[in-house]
Amino acid sequence: MNRRTQTDTGQIEQVRRFNRTVTERVGVLHDHYLGGDRPVGEARLLWEIGERGQDVRRLRERLGLDSGYVSRLLRALAADGLVTVEPLPEDRRVRTVRLTGAGRAERALLDDRSDALAGSLLEPLNTAQRARLVAAMAEVDRLLTAATVTLDAVDPDQPDARYCLRSYVTELQESFDTGFDPALSLLPDAGGLRPPHGLFLVARAHGEPVGCAGLKLPPGAPAEIKRMWVAPAARGLGLGRRFLAELEERARRHGCAVLRLDTNKALAAAQGLYRSCGFAEVPAFNDEPYAHHWFEKRLGQDES
Repeated sequence: MNRRTQTDTGQIEQVRRFNRTVTERVGVLHDHYLGGDRPVGEARLLWEIGERGQDVRRLRERLGLDSGYVSRLLRALAADGLVTVEPLPEDRRVRTVRLTGAGRAERALLDDRSDALAGSLLEPLNTAQRARLVAAMAEVDRLLTAATVTLDAVDPDQPDARYCLRSYVTELQESFDTGFDPALSLLPDAGGLRPPHGLFLVARAHGEPVGCAGLKLPPGAPAEIKRMWVAPAARGLGLGRRFLAELEERARRHGCAVLRLDTNKALAAAQGLYRSCGFAEVPAFNDEPYAHHWFEKRLGQDES
């Protein structure tokens, strides 16, 4: 049962107070954002399209907006001559939006006015207060980003999954003093990370893949975590802990009593993470040529 404590109530009220202060101070309550001719939704979309253009689907994912609302915003921008929306010649199902010359000019004006607004937030403060505000904003940005990251079970051959796995291999090749050859490793093939033999999770931030982790579920044997990777830009968001907690819960629901993993000596931060999450180092339980440390965790019964 979810019971809201007095502390929870206070936290929720503080979040709501912060939201009210920010929306008022940055001007999103006005129909004409930053003194321009359009509301904040259109202005933000115009800025997000950028100089190189964007896939419309990626725009929706990046901003967390439904397709109908994005279509209305794009129609308004196109009617004002600021954008063009066209299908890709090689795949007409994919629509790409690009700024026109007028769109680039308005985007540049938005940039200038956004800089001025940011300056107006800092100007009344003394040097120490500015440093505190900027540091606090960075922390809020980091935590809000962490809160928006999703974990989804996908097929290991899905495009985002393949991107993460390629990035994982590339990083190991650069990190290990011996290099890394996937053909020599005991990494499971894709079939070993599909139900019922396992599962594969992909983490996404603003619709973009930023991490992955697999779980082997061999019958009558301990569950094993494989191919866990977090993009450098997403580190510090607690994503490694989220992966471990989610995979632990999935293994427990599957009836597993033990969860295992192995790692290389070069991955010191990963070893510290495993220990802090309750994994204990144990003797080698496999012949993985790239492993120097082996860990396992005894899983208790699901308390729910």
